[in-house]
Amino acid sequence: MVLGTVLNPVNSSMIAVALVPIGRALGASPAETAWLVSGLYLATAVGQPVIGRLVDLYGPRRLYLFGTALVGVAGLLGALSPNLGALVAARVLLGFGTSAAYPAAMHLTRSEAERTGQSSPAGVLTALAVSAQTVAVVGPTLGGLLIGVGGWRTIFLVNVPLSLACMVLGALRLPKTTRKQRGPAAARSARPGATGPTADGATADEAKAAGPAAEPATPSPASPSATPGVDLPGMLLFAALLVSLMLFLMRPRADDWYLPVLALVAGAAFARRELRVPGPFIDLRVLGGNAPMLATFLRQFLSYTTAYAFLYGFTQWMEEGRGLHAASAGLVLLPLSLSGLVVSGITGRREAVRAKLVVGSLVQIAGCTALLTMNSTSAIWLLAGVGALMGVPQGLNGLANQTALYRQAEPARMGSAAGLLRTFTYLGAMAASAADAAFFTHGADTGGLHRLALFMLAGAVLLLAVTLIDRSLRDPAPRKA
Repeated sequence: MVLGTVLNPVNSSMIAVALVPIGRALGASPAETAWLVSGLYLATAVGQPVIGRLVDLYGPRRLYLFGTALVGVAGLLGALSPNLGALVAARVLLGFGTSAAYPAAMHLTRSEAERTGQSSPAGVLTALAVSAQTVAVVGPTLGGLLIGVGGWRTIFLVNVPLSLACMVLGALRLPKTTRKQRGPAAARSARPGATGPTADGATADEAKAAGPAAEPATPSPASPSATPGVDLPGMLLFAALLVSLMLFLMRPRADDWYLPVLALVAGAAFARRELRVPGPFIDLRVLGGNAPMLATFLRQFLSYTTAYAFLYGFTQWMEEGRGLHAASAGLVLLPLSLSGLVVSGITGRREAVRAKLVVGSLVQIAGCTALLTMNSTSAIWLLAGVGALMGVPQGLNGLANQTALYRQAEPARMGSAAGLLRTFTYLGAMAASAADAAFFTHGADTGGLHRLALFMLAGAVLLLAVTLIDRSLRDPAPRKA
């Protein structure tokens, strides 16, 4: 499971050092290569909630195996892509493939916690968070080394052996989900608001205690009456909302006034539909009824907007504005990896959600301020120092939000909630990608870096404010099934 969950962060971070070489090889501008980032995250933003719901219904094993197989196919297509359009398509496919592992891991973790009576499996949650953070921060260095050895296509080709390893380990180690395990509870949990009594008046715990005798009364997920269909119109409206916003934010111009209007119309239609259909793509009613979880999603978005804006923007600037080779830029980011690992290792087994978020946002503020002092002659040690500083919140914020979600989400909908948490991560990455494209209109120069730093600084300040006013973080108690 851990190996599968790192497929998305490794592909998200390796591309940071490849954007400039790909642009040079294919004759693409920074605004065009930004779609290599946005395409993957658009796919994952749409794919995570859908796959999370399917994991809740059918169990984690089959979705995990299908997703990791798709990663290998996407990696091979990317390595063979002749132009930027084909490369973006491969990244979109890669995004869908990497959408399965995290919801599957969180679902399995919660199931095992309930089976063993462990209220908070901090060790497992820490392993998931630390592994993702480790790979995310090591990714640029790994990507730089791969590019130095075999060119930018190697960062796509590396997905083939990773996919094979995940498939073999998953087939051997993941438990098979029986019909009994994924029947009544899963079918009921997939319906919006399914947290109260069952049709015969029994609560969820009573229905579980009733055992096999109660099972024939409820159709299995294989039955159309029990399994809500995929909300294709909702998915299309959500994608239209994101694409129109991205197109406008990447290159805001008065001539493109219709794009934000289209986004507004798509957003209104999306909200209207999701509040009315029985099996929505994103259950907005659940979000509205769980304010602490909604705040966690917002903090995840703000945290990763700043984190990814730094990862992509600072890396591009080092290669273009500072004149470093991709391999050298990756090595300069090593302190980012080390500080994130050290902080995660020291704080991982302590929940302290509020304290981690406060410290993480304060350090982000300091790091963004430091970026305002950078120029084309800045010393390498200073670049590495800023990277080390920005690694600290990467070791704090993601784990804190994941722990908060574990406490706030309904147990029966943990896979869906985990998918949504990742979706807000990817929305943050898309916002960061749009900001990079908007501020680096004429290349990744120092002026663009400073404007990007001010944007990041605003996000970090807002993250601190949202954390300080959220009283639910003082003593988060896990929700009961």
